[in-house]
Amino acid sequence: MRKTGVVAGVAVIAGVVAMAVVQAQAPAKPAAPKPAASAPAAARYRTHGNLNQVMRGILFPNSNVVFAAQSEDFAKIAQDKDPSTATDPLKGVYNSWTAVEDSGYALAEAANLLMIPGRVCSNGKPAPVANADWAKFVAGLRAAGMEAVKAAKAKNQDAMLDVSDKMTTACAACHDVYREKTDAQGGVGARCTK
Repeated sequence: MRKTGVVAGVAVIAGVVAMAVVQAQAPAKPAAPKPAASAPAAARYRTHGNLNQVMRGILFPNSNVVFAAQSEDFAKIAQDKDPSTATDPLKGVYNSWTAVEDSGYALAEAANLLMIPGRVCSNGKPAPVANADWAKFVAGLRAAGMEAVKAAKAKNQDAMLDVSDKMTTACAACHDVYREKTDAQGGVGARCTK
């Protein structure tokens, strides 16, 4: 009996030693990552397109969806044959009032893109993101986008008339100051300059 107890004790000790060896050979667990330090906005958010490209790629097509909602009869707009590849949001998978709501969100979110430091105008100069009037114009765009969301959720075409007016006013206020003007020779002046 005593011999069995000794053998069992030796087996337990051998097992403990084996576990210690395996643990010692195992790679050390990496330390938990440290929380990221607060980086300046320019480092956290990067611009890729100039202001004109953002306007043409995001604001122009989405505002057109909002403008269409003031007069389109969504019941008469058929989805494309393959709605998942439709280039017209009103004929795509997320059509009708959903497309209008999504466009309103896109416009409101695009307001954030217009405030990122480092964005340049199409003339290569920095976008005037630090100007008080720019911030006011961007806030008008954001508000108009969220008004579009509200009207789309209510499926209220009459409200879309007011939304379209607010969108036009928001866009025109900024364009009157920062968009190109025709010069005396009939050419186009630089964008984003007062």
